Amino acid sequence: MSETAVTGREERVRGIIETARAKRPRFKEPRVTMSHGAGGKATQTLIEGVFVPAFGSGALEELADAGNFTIDELGLAMTTDTFVVRPIRFPGGSIGELAVNGTVNDLAAGGARPVAITVALVLEEGLEADDLRAEVEAIAEAAKVAEVQIVAGDTKVVERGHADSLYVCTTGVGRLDHRSRLSPASLRAGDRVLVSGPVGEHGTAIMLARGDLGLDAETESDTRPLWDVADALMEAAGEELRCMRDATRGGVATVLNELARASKASVLVAEDRVPVSPTVAAAGELLGIDPMYVANEGVMVACVAPGSADAALEALRAVPGCEAAADIGEVGAEPPGMVLIDTAFGGRRVMDLLAGDPLPRIC
Repeated sequence: MSETAVTGREERVRGIIETARAKRPRFKEPRVTMSHGAGGKATQTLIEGVFVPAFGSGALEELADAGNFTIDELGLAMTTDTFVVRPIRFPGGSIGELAVNGTVNDLAAGGARPVAITVALVLEEGLEADDLRAEVEAIAEAAKVAEVQIVAGDTKVVERGHADSLYVCTTGVGRLDHRSRLSPASLRAGDRVLVSGPVGEHGTAIMLARGDLGLDAETESDTRPLWDVADALMEAAGEELRCMRDATRGGVATVLNELARASKASVLVAEDRVPVSPTVAAAGELLGIDPMYVANEGVMVACVAPGSADAALEALRAVPGCEAAADIGEVGAEPPGMVLIDTAFGGRRVMDLLAGDPLPRIC
């Protein structure tokens, strides 16, 4: 096939995607499905087609990790989350630790130092008391490590069979850092895209813990608090740090698509520069899933102006646990709102949001 034919086909594909994205999402399904919680296109349709029209705000419309507000000239950020991961314990962590880290990381990604959280538990009738104590201890220890106070909480119990052991609902408040000038709208052509570590570890650990893969390998969730990562990036790049996101549901690919849409810029990723462990790569091959779409719970994605990218990457690699941080791509102007990837085999393709739910209940 000639280069002209390939280019023409790429242009048609991009045109179809751009036309589809230009339409306001409408929630047409008669019922909610598992895919609506996966973090991909179905989730986006649910949020933008139901929630935003009803009670949308600036932060909600931007699909930001946290919302910012001011009280008596004090800049604050707030976030809320619910954790339904199955199983509740997995290599490298548990639902209690995950709940704390997921909440404080949403604040950190918004440039806010986490200060306090609330914790609400939904318990299933018949839950072993030792399991409950273990998760309460995990929550307490994770809060201690993240240096946040647990200031309020709630407990509910539902009938046996109406929950998988327990669910955790959290809300977090943080104080906006004076160095924080973060906004996806600030992205410019030439900005570099950094990740703080190997991708896909958490989602892969969950799948291995379920025994669904039949893969004789071990990997652990990367769940950890990320304020030290955010702090290092803000210190190294200052106002040239455009934005940060923690890549949870839907992985790095979903985060980049959200940023591209919000900024009306494009993102070009170099696949051979994305850090991926052999176990995650093997699991991805077995499932037919690109590790870029697999959830993380300890990976920050940052977009940095080119003049500060090297300093930011050096600062990242100096943070314990981020030694494998990498520069994986670049922000461009065309095609607006889209993410492209240069594959390891020499081709280029669109890296769009996934429509379905390949890895349910991973956070």
